[in-house]
Amino acid sequence: MKIGYARVFHIMGALAEFERSLIIERTKAGLAAAKRKGKRLGRRPALFGPQIEHARKLIAGGESASDVAKTLNVARSTLYLHLSP
Repeated sequence: MKIGYARVFHIMGALAEFERSLIIERTKAGLAAAKRKGKRLGRRPALFGPQIEHARKLIAGGESASDVAKTLNVARSTLYLHLSP
């Protein structure tokens, strides 16, 4: 009995979709397990607590936001993001 190429590709496509769904399921389970363990997910913050407080003091002391951002080696928009309440 001959099996046409179309049927073979159909079967291969179905297997690929199944494997993709398994990968998604395992990824979601891994992320959920990491969250339960208290891991922070995503990109690290550009500024941390002491740096933010230092920036607030500099700005309150009369420094411009641009100068403070250059001092901390971040973009001005990043500085504003971390300074907003």
